[in-house]
Amino acid sequence: MSSIRAIRGMTDILPGDTPWWQALEAQIGSLLDSYGYHEIRMPVVEQTALFSRSIGEVTDIVEKEMYTFEDRNGDSLSLRPEGTAGCVRAAIQNGLLNTPQKLWYAGPMFRHERPQKGRQRQFHQVGVETFGIATPDIDAELILLSARLWQRLGFLDEVELQLNSIGSSESRAAYRDALVAYLGQHRDALDEDSQRRLETNPLRILDSKNPDTQALLDGAPSLADFLDEDSAAHFARLRELLDAAGLSYTINPRLVRGLDYYNRTVFEWVTTRLGAQGTICAGGRYDGLVAQLGGKDTPAVGFAMGLERLVLLLAETGSNLARPADADVYAIAVGDAAQVQAVKSVESLRDEMQNCRLLVHNGGGSFKSQMKKADKSGAAVALIWGEDEVAGQTVTLKPLRQSAGEQRQVPLAELAGALHAALAESN
Repeated sequence: MSSIRAIRGMTDILPGDTPWWQALEAQIGSLLDSYGYHEIRMPVVEQTALFSRSIGEVTDIVEKEMYTFEDRNGDSLSLRPEGTAGCVRAAIQNGLLNTPQKLWYAGPMFRHERPQKGRQRQFHQVGVETFGIATPDIDAELILLSARLWQRLGFLDEVELQLNSIGSSESRAAYRDALVAYLGQHRDALDEDSQRRLETNPLRILDSKNPDTQALLDGAPSLADFLDEDSAAHFARLRELLDAAGLSYTINPRLVRGLDYYNRTVFEWVTTRLGAQGTICAGGRYDGLVAQLGGKDTPAVGFAMGLERLVLLLAETGSNLARPADADVYAIAVGDAAQVQAVKSVESLRDEMQNCRLLVHNGGGSFKSQMKKADKSGAAVALIWGEDEVAGQTVTLKPLRQSAGEQRQVPLAELAGALHAALAESN
């Protein structure tokens, strides 16, 4: 009988890698908390109409990439391809929008794309969304917050901020007409995908990866020339705030984002260290989406970052993010009586040192093999029980790192205090 394998594009994150994920998630959560953002958790399955109404019927995501199915009641449901629409739905449904909100979420998203490095069919994002603030200072805060995360992770110099304004729906409509008129004259020179988008979503042609199409766009009308006065003022103020904070950026007039709900500010953080999948974080304003999904008119802005790509970038750049050790203390016992004493003592220590990671060796083995496991765990200290320790009601405290002091025998009654001191020295 053949073995059952994971679905293509949906990968296992193994124990050797999860410490990096945990360290990354801890950094993100800590930073967002320091800025006053609060976590929200939404279902991974939503009504399909939520995404067709928000993302857009003629986007690649809705047309080709969603995992959609009918449940037993005949309702059309979809695995979420992104988090913003679900967050807006939750905020409306639960009455959160009576006051400004700063929210964040994390979890898996699903798109039926061609799997490749940094792009999976089940992928993980952290999303940050704000509601009820129309002024560009909140746009600036989100961008500066993301920059501070890259700084903490040690790769701010490896990423570039690209910035644009796509204006109001009215200004985009006027630009759309001008762009279609221009590209219509060169239809035969467009790649097949861009020819299809010319009829359905022409602004997405600006994001084409085809070099011939990009060369053709050099002569196209510029979106900046169609910006309405309010959007231009909003964008100018945003740039002024980023300049004041000393954050460098590039204006990319072809940056439009792939979802229909965006307006005004759009931005992406990109890197050259990950090949074709160079975008690690992207977002912008979506002031009309709340009303579009049945809520009251509410300004909103947010972004999402892909955790798979961030983990890849951490590995690629040799980030200063430390991989956590498996344990702080590793307990070793040689002999049956020693094992009994070790279990008893360690359980007592767990009561007194609740934030300490105490790992007891399981499965027996020689003293030498147990010490190898202790060293591999990354623990700062080993606690050793053998016949002599059992007889003398002591334990040998052996530092595994130079900073943790000297090896010594400690009476069991004094173990907690001695261990506190040894761990403090190791830090």
